[in-house]
Amino acid sequence: MPEEKKSRYTPAQKKAAEKYLKESVEDIRIRVPKGKKAIVKAHAEQQGESMNQFVIRAINETMERDTE
Repeated sequence: MPEEKKSRYTPAQKKAAEKYLKESVEDIRIRVPKGKKAIVKAHAEQQGESMNQFVIRAINETMERDTE
């Protein structure tokens, strides 16, 4: 019989996190060629960022540059 996974969060914490995500953020899904994800992840880590932080920064900087 497989072991049951223990959650790190209480039910109240899980509910609060789900509420925060629902009210505060939106998802954007992107697709990259095979192997590119690892390259992006490594670059983000070299910059001291998560992939999410890196992608948001790249989008913001590109949009700012495009409107100049």
